[in-house]
Order: sequence, then C-alpha cells, then structure tokens
Amino acid sequence: MRILVLGGTWFLGKCVVEGALLRGWDVTTFSRGQSGRDVPGVRAVRGDRTEVGDLNRLAAQGPWDAVIDTSSSEFPPRDVRLAAQALRDAVARWVHVSTVSVYAGWPHDRLTEGSEVLECPSDADESFGYTGADGSPTKYGFQKAGGERAVAEAFGDGAVFLRPGVILGPGEYVGRLPWWLNRAGRGGPVLAPAPADRIIQPVDVRDVAAFALEQAAAGSGGAYNLAHPEGIGFGDFLLACLAVTESDGHPVWVEPEVLIEHGVRQWTELPLWRTHAGVWSVDSSKAVAAGLRCRPLTETITDTWAWLRADGRPVDHPRWAEHGIASEKEAKILAALASTS
Repeated sequence: MRILVLGGTWFLGKCVVEGALLRGWDVTTFSRGQSGRDVPGVRAVRGDRTEVGDLNRLAAQGPWDAVIDTSSSEFPPRDVRLAAQALRDAVARWVHVSTVSVYAGWPHDRLTEGSEVLECPSDADESFGYTGADGSPTKYGFQKAGGERAVAEAFGDGAVFLRPGVILGPGEYVGRLPWWLNRAGRGGPVLAPAPADRIIQPVDVRDVAAFALEQAAAGSGGAYNLAHPEGIGFGDFLLACLAVTESDGHPVWVEPEVLIEHGVRQWTELPLWRTHAGVWSVDSSKAVAAGLRCRPLTETITDTWAWLRADGRPVDHPRWAEHGIASEKEAKILAALASTS
C-alpha cells in the first residue's frame, strides 16, 4: 500500500504516518517543514499546498493508492480544491479529515451522517461564511463544508470524509486536555461545570488515525462521524485527571447558569464544556460498524499526562492560549460562591 499524507509531522498526521509504517506501507509526506519533525522512514517532500508548481511536482512522484489529508483545517476551500485537482490523476482515493462543524445543526441537534451540511462553494476563499450570534453555525464550519465539496467534486465515490468532534491525546496542540491536567495538578478547589454525569465524547488521536488508515485501504467512500461511542461523564473525566496527576484537588460543581452569570466562556475557559444540547450527541454508529475502535478515555488521559511530563507540546499554536480560565478569575468565582453558600 502506497499512501500520501498531507501534513504528517505532528498530532494526527504523525499518528497516521506512524501507524502506516507499522503496517509496512510506503509513506510519502508533503509539508512545508515548519511544524514538527519528519517521522523516520517516510519519503518527505517539501512544498506549499497553495502553490500549483509545488503540487504538480508532488503529483509527478505518484501514483499512490490513497491520500490522507490531515492539514486542510488551515486552508480555505479553494486551496483544498487546488490540491484535489492537482492530485486527482495521481491518487485513487482521498481520505479527508473534516469536522462535525460542517453540520448546520451542530451543536444544537443530535447528528447523524444524514444531517444537513452547511452550504459553501468549492472555490470559496477564507472570507466565506459567518459565525452566528450564539456561536453557531461557525465560519469554520462553512469553510470545512466547502473543502469537503472540493474533494467530492474531484474524487466522487473515491472520497471519504471523517468528521470528528474533539480529538484528544498525546501531542495535542489545542490544549484542552493539557489544561485540565495542569489545572488538576495544581490542586485545591477546581471549578467544574455541572452536571457531573454529563457525557462527553472526545476521541483519542490514535483511534482516529487507525480508522483513517482503515478507510484508506477500504473500497468505498462516504462520510463518518467520529465520536466516542460510550464517552465519559465529566465527573469521571475530572476525577481521572486528579488521579493521574496525584492531586489533592477536588471539584466544585457549579450549575451552567451560574457559570454564565459569572462570565465564564463556554468551550474555552472551561474546555469541553458547552451547554448546547447537541454538542455531545453525535451518532458514531456508522463508523463503529466500519471498524472504529475507541480506547477508554481514561487511557487517553493517562497517556497525555505522561507525554506532558516528558515532552510538553509539539508546536507553538495560537489555540493553546485560548483554553483555560485564569487562576485569578477562578479563585474570585469560587470565593463568591463560598460566601453565598
């Protein structure tokens, strides 16, 4: 099996490459070489996927049985279209890592692969789309929907769309799980979003990578939602963070309306917390039937803490700084709550 990975040097792309090499596949990666390091054993091609000349030079080094695109989140639809068209004759199959944000109903509604997808043309630039007043839909979702359309136009039934929600695990660059682990490790009272039994559905990066490789070798196209089929309760998630960091901390569960009253931003200041009914109601049964296997999220938490202690973070990324409530703000809220109890 010969595959091309667009990206391939950090987080999901790195996991895809490592998994492919373990299977004995021939792996080519295409990147600018600015983030992360090449995995030993790959044929690394340097270039910019927004430049026709670089893409044509890459295509000449094919053919490949499949391409796995792990880097499209940084590019508007027209650039995804440019790459898909340039590689159309060099690749038999395109596995495209997208997002649940392409759905018009996210995060309000329960989602299946049959849910309505946002409309965006395949030649749209980065200005297309908008973010709604309540945070949905998102401009990001429109952009990724346009990227999917670009791949579908070029590859038809040879296109596979993977739509994860939140991906966690060793090497995470966004900073959601790392923030919770670092916060747990500091101990003391930890501001926590009630209810404790609220199920969340993040998936481990290694499980997403394994499924992407299975789809690269499969014979059919289509879309798959990637969300943990069992999930984990927020309380169990936080307790696992406290346990693995050997912390003396304890959660202080606060109702959503109280957190909002105190100006706590959903999704970022308390990562993974959002009140919308559909944010963690993603049906992944189609992917499970096709071979998605998700490890217990307690394993993801343990392995991410081990990675943090050993390596830290793989690349500097602006989203890392977006996550986590300031310790002064958290302390002020906890003090205010204690004074009224």
